[in-house]
Amino acid sequence: MKFSFGLNKLIVFSVNQIVIMEINQNSTYGFENKEQIILRDYLALERTRLANERTLFSYIRTSLYLFIVAIAFLQFKDFDNINWFAYLSILVSAIILIVGIVKYIQLKNKLKKYYLF
Repeated sequence: MKFSFGLNKLIVFSVNQIVIMEINQNSTYGFENKEQIILRDYLALERTRLANERTLFSYIRTSLYLFIVAIAFLQFKDFDNINWFAYLSILVSAIILIVGIVKYIQLKNKLKKYYLF
């Protein structure tokens, strides 16, 4: 059995399960068992959290690429009739960025709601 100390939690590893214990300042022993999940589920939650971060970075990357394309179209002096496309690209870029951030926060809050970390 291994013990790992975090800032506000103690994680107890055993062969087939993991116990996450939150630090409780009022408790006699300092730790209070909030929830017991198996190691497989804990690792799945970590993979989900990392995938959520990767997805956010993908939204940011896509938004920046579209914004760069919009700036490039605005730089064309001979083609004034495509400025509307540049402004539309800037608007879509902002929408993509906002959607990505909102989805990231929603999933992060949903994971916090169901599991204590």
